[in-house]
Amino acid sequence: MALKDLLVHVNNARSAKSVVAAAAALASRHNAHIVGLGIRPPLDMPRYASARLPESVVEIMETREKELLDASEEVFNSTTAHAGLQDRSEWRSELGNPNEVLGLHARYADLTIVAQHEAGGGDGRFADLAEDVLVSSGRPLLMVPFIGAVDGIGEKVIVAWNASREAARAVADAMPILDGAREVEVFIASDNDIGDLPGADIAAHLARHSIDVTVYETPANNVSIGDALLNRASETGADMIVMGGYGRSRFREFILGGVTRHMLQHMTVPVLMSH
Repeated sequence: MALKDLLVHVNNARSAKSVVAAAAALASRHNAHIVGLGIRPPLDMPRYASARLPESVVEIMETREKELLDASEEVFNSTTAHAGLQDRSEWRSELGNPNEVLGLHARYADLTIVAQHEAGGGDGRFADLAEDVLVSSGRPLLMVPFIGAVDGIGEKVIVAWNASREAARAVADAMPILDGAREVEVFIASDNDIGDLPGADIAAHLARHSIDVTVYETPANNVSIGDALLNRASETGADMIVMGGYGRSRFREFILGGVTRHMLQHMTVPVLMSH
């Protein structure tokens, strides 16, 4: 299945332009339609407090929220226009809980693109957006680091493989990107019990799709799998990582310091995840 419908969430973060640029690059490469979605959360305050605020103050706060949404729309329109996507791009704005709104819209897209939340920066109301939408939408999610992405996104891809349901789902969801990549490497951490020749089966599967694939196996040792994966991406110049997300409950991953959470916090290249 080709990528034909892309959804990108745009807010007032410093990374807004880079996340839209990454989405536009994918839309151009796959001849896809791209939708920009701006979400205006309700004013976040207790009812008793809002009841005591003068109406003029509430109006000022709402005007500020609208200005932020207008700025997001301008970023989307200018970036997609620069990419020559005016005839297959559209802007939507919604009022509501960001996680619920984006989760619903994501179900009608082949891929949803969001920015990594910058710790200590950006709008805290979007802090858990990627995690919640990944789990609730049933669709793949591409997260772009707040530091941005290279222009050739999806040309040199690492697939993190542990033979889990989530990893298999991620590979299937990423197939349109893998099919067009110049290089695909299957990354195996040797502490995973996945047969005598780890990575051979998934490599054969990808090769049957005419994908040029190699396998890299590494012992985790004292380095976490997340760090080993990011180190490998740096060593090879990979511009995207594909992996399953939250193979166990999110609470258990939080307690154990799971790979999903580590990647969400420390990613250096765009990461496509499926759950």
